[in-house]
Amino acid sequence: MRKILKNNQGFTLIEMMIVLLVISVLLFIAIPNVAKQSKNINDKGCSAFKRMVEGQVQAFRIEESTYPSTVQDMVDKGYLKENETKCPNGKELTISADGEVTVAN
Repeated sequence: MRKILKNNQGFTLIEMMIVLLVISVLLFIAIPNVAKQSKNINDKGCSAFKRMVEGQVQAFRIEESTYPSTVQDMVDKGYLKENETKCPNGKELTISADGEVTVAN
């Protein structure tokens, strides 16, 4: 005859539901914080991208003896790639007559 095991080991439905509840609460706390940081990351990326374009404007001035009038001039001359005309957050870059790079609102 076979022995029937009396010591059933495992999780009850209540225990599993408590674990799922705890995980859900942690997710509800974590997701909004991650979303807030995404904007901050894009803003810092835009600042770094602006500085890189400023360097390219100076290289343009040295080689062409004039400042570029638009970002498209820099793309046409090969100083920027076609997909490098906007910040990571989608804001446009503009170049003033004296070579100052600004981020449009």
